[in-house]
Amino acid sequence: MAPRVLVSDELSETAVQIFRDRGVEVDYMPKLGKDKDALAAIIDQYDGLAIRSATKATEKLLAAATRLKVIGRAGIGVDNVDIPAASKKGVIVMNTPFGNSITTAEHAIAMMFAAARQLPEANASTHAGKWEKSKFMGVELYNKTLGVIGAGNIGGIVCDRAIGLHMKVVAYDPFLSEERAKTLGVTKVELDELLARADFITLHVPLTDKTRNILSAENIAKTKKGVRIINCARGGLIDEKALAAALTSGHVAAAALDVFEVEPATENPLFNLPNVVCTPHLGAATTEAQENVALQVAEQMSDYLLTGAVQNALNMPNVTAEEAAVMGPWIKLASHLGAFIGQMTEEPIKAINILYDGSVAEMNLAALNSAVIAGVLKTQNPDVNLVSAPIVAKDKGIQISTTRQDKTGTFDAYIKVTMVTDQRERSVAGTCFSDEKPRFIQIKGINIDAEIGEHMLYTTNEDVPGIIGLLGMTMGKNGVNIANFTLGRSGVGQDAIAILYLDQALDTKVIDTLESTGMFQSVKALQFDVA
Repeated sequence: MAPRVLVSDELSETAVQIFRDRGVEVDYMPKLGKDKDALAAIIDQYDGLAIRSATKATEKLLAAATRLKVIGRAGIGVDNVDIPAASKKGVIVMNTPFGNSITTAEHAIAMMFAAARQLPEANASTHAGKWEKSKFMGVELYNKTLGVIGAGNIGGIVCDRAIGLHMKVVAYDPFLSEERAKTLGVTKVELDELLARADFITLHVPLTDKTRNILSAENIAKTKKGVRIINCARGGLIDEKALAAALTSGHVAAAALDVFEVEPATENPLFNLPNVVCTPHLGAATTEAQENVALQVAEQMSDYLLTGAVQNALNMPNVTAEEAAVMGPWIKLASHLGAFIGQMTEEPIKAINILYDGSVAEMNLAALNSAVIAGVLKTQNPDVNLVSAPIVAKDKGIQISTTRQDKTGTFDAYIKVTMVTDQRERSVAGTCFSDEKPRFIQIKGINIDAEIGEHMLYTTNEDVPGIIGLLGMTMGKNGVNIANFTLGRSGVGQDAIAILYLDQALDTKVIDTLESTGMFQSVKALQFDVA
């Protein structure tokens, strides 16, 4: 059955057609995003939800979205999506951070010009029939120092444009490497140095606990007298009352803001101040940007629903289409290893340690980790998936550790998962051969080669004669066909294991029969999702 997507906000016909051309069923209902009750009534019919800013993907809506796999936001900001609730529900949240980058950067540059030359005030005065030429004395951008807070995608474009204007650019960004700074042609500095040196300051960071009020009253006081401040990123990055006070006192010469702490902004301490330029969140408001993000979100959502490729996800590791094709068997293996551990463990899990050996160690380990964790936890919670698994594990206090190493043995690559509880450690390893079929290659330190099927039986026993016959006879008497039978032992007369790939699920009476023989230390029927 083809995946089905609902578009509940305005999206271009070209973007909607991308879904259809890719083989995704799509319903275009652009007014539905403003009717939360109507949206909640039908959301359970869809695998994907494409939105802009009108639709509110709340916890309540997500609770009704029993089939939903992905939410795609055509734009950068996802303030209208409850990401923690989506993660716990197992819904991927994507945005389109690059489609409107140039547009937003250009708006920041335009706002900088407007603040430097008092363009809005001069425009209003001239329209009013006044000719106040001497009143509007501005400053040049040439040779001034621009302080860029956040030199990522949009901030990097602003740096490039500012250098083109022959400005000196200093940047504060904890994630900016010296190499990247050199490529951009900027000087990397700490925040206090930026505040002290900059003639203009522009913000290009997301709103987080660390960045909220990054321009606080204290930090504004550290700026140069006569500084001009531009914010086209997110409301809440500036203490608006403190900025208003600094503008009124003359410490800050001007400010230009496209975003506000409360939006829509109908009242604000910065409104009606003569040296403030305000626009109503127009950073992405160009025809090119709106079309770009619409096309991008349609492509990303289609890729995920059809191939498993994950791009620009905010709550899951990104996996390219190429990675998805190569990693598919390994993600399945990782899930099976986790499922084995999960089904074998009844006590609380303290830690899951994952070892990647050989070529698999060079793959996207974050995605593989998620698959292992999801496999472990599905036994207790069938709704857990790659998105929600890390969240659920963290909530349970399970420690996750990852080790990667070069090839060490016979196999080109393998994954080993070790589970730790208060009572024991349990490990299982597996690989994928050239046929791309996942296999178990080691359990309890005992080497085996077991193909993984939907229905399996796992037993442990002391290495004594008669076990093979007992297992075969019991399956035969109960009408259970054995597709594959694998044995392993640590040594003659020592620990031994058997793992049977069966054509059907085992009845509990079969397990009871085997346990009653007294020949086995453990007998466990296992289920694996091999679809």
